[in-house]
Amino acid sequence: QVQLVESGGGLVQAGGSLRLSCAASGLTFSRYVMGWFRQAPGKEREFVATISWSGSSTSYADSVKGRLTISRDNAKNTVYLQMNSLKPEDTAIYYCAARPGHYRNYVARTAYDYWGQGTQVTVSS
Repeated sequence: QVQLVESGGGLVQAGGSLRLSCAASGLTFSRYVMGWFRQAPGKEREFVATISWSGSSTSYADSVKGRLTISRDNAKNTVYLQMNSLKPEDTAIYYCAARPGHYRNYVARTAYDYWGQGTQVTVSS
């Protein structure tokens, strides 16, 4: 049974930083493309970032480029999202997602097979 468990969310002031983690189990982690999405109140879930098996290829939404960084540690079955220079508009529930197969720039929610329960990030102004 595949499980993705996010952690690291919380309340932070604008300009601050957080690091989200997503621990995966029940899958061959090193053969899964991983992604982060977010959903703000009243809005659709949107793509944030994705990373290839080895971590050598990444892609980001324009709204987070230069501020958020996705990375992974295959030895720990964990994907991370380092969030710097946070803005109030980054407030959302953040979800990690996984899909098997080779890397492409998968930005659609439907491209991912497995999802975590989410972790809340709140950025105060």
